[in-house]
Amino acid sequence: MIRLCIISVNLYAAKTQLSRLVAAVETRGERVVLCRNGTPIADIVPHEAARGATLQPDPALLGARFIGNPMAGVPPEDWPEELR
Repeated sequence: MIRLCIISVNLYAAKTQLSRLVAAVETRGERVVLCRNGTPIADIVPHEAARGATLQPDPALLGARFIGNPMAGVPPEDWPEELR
């Protein structure tokens, strides 16, 4: 079981202790709350790798090719009437 601790530190102190604070996040899974004048403004938390399925190409689009300039605008007549 991981013990979750929250460390609150003002920005001025965090500048001189950043390596120690990151080590606490990395090794012990602690959460660091960065404060400005006692008001929380940001968190340093352990990184979570993306979970779940990765994107896969749609088999129906295999071999499809885009012909044209993807940066070119769409002519007004090609837009649906309600979006013109």
